[in-house]
Amino acid sequence: MKTDLSQDQIASYREDGFVVIDGFLEPEELEAWRDAVDGAVSERKGVKIPGRPAKTGEDDGINDVDASYFGGVFDQLINLWQTDAALHRLIADPRIGKMASELSGSSGIRIWHDQALIKRPWANPTTLHLDLPYWSFDDRNALSIWIALDDATFENGCLYFLPGTQKHTDLVQAGISPNMSAIFEIYPELVSVKAVAAPMKAGSASFHNGLCIHGAGANMTTAPRRAMTCAFMPDGSRYNGKANVLPEDYRKTLAIDDLLNDDGQNPLIYSSSKPEERH
Repeated sequence: MKTDLSQDQIASYREDGFVVIDGFLEPEELEAWRDAVDGAVSERKGVKIPGRPAKTGEDDGINDVDASYFGGVFDQLINLWQTDAALHRLIADPRIGKMASELSGSSGIRIWHDQALIKRPWANPTTLHLDLPYWSFDDRNALSIWIALDDATFENGCLYFLPGTQKHTDLVQAGISPNMSAIFEIYPELVSVKAVAAPMKAGSASFHNGLCIHGAGANMTTAPRRAMTCAFMPDGSRYNGKANVLPEDYRKTLAIDDLLNDDGQNPLIYSSSKPEERH
């Protein structure tokens, strides 16, 4: 696994809001990730998130989106780490946590949620959007990793980023809908930012800030395009009142501004003060 970040990569991430790591996984590691994701997805039998009845293609109550359109964007299965031990080991790797810490400037990193994103053949584009406004905390340093399990190409729905937009956006969300340009109704001053495509070979990965505008193309092929992602929450983040993926029983114990530090829900996978304990 290519986990050593250069100062140029860190600087590029902080300027642009994203960075691509070519060849992130070695070939044998890629196969292990594919096997773990495929197994965890199969085990779920279409259930999107533990403890909730919604299945892929159905309204899950998590995202404020056009459900009829969103169901055709991708199959989304969340918090697979909670239901599959092999995937838990991969997602909770402290080396990945350290990368997230170095890029974001955070002293500690917790898993917010993982998600397998599978664009089926002829799947809809993923509308330009932000991630952080969905989540139950507001830390502007939050970020995600996106790992290509198949080649992500122009034809099957690679990612697109609007560089530097994380410096200008806030917690207002347009949502994922059939209107690719809806985000500019909220941020009209960013409409002239040139999108950067990020095609990736299988095994490559990207990190992006939760306030960097991004999306993905349609899958115009007859094969699925698989990706495994994980959103990371800086340690010390506090509850903002949004439910998102938090279980109802846990959410009932929280008050606004409480620390989100339950290791059962949001494991701490890296801390700069105790890195030796998490290898």
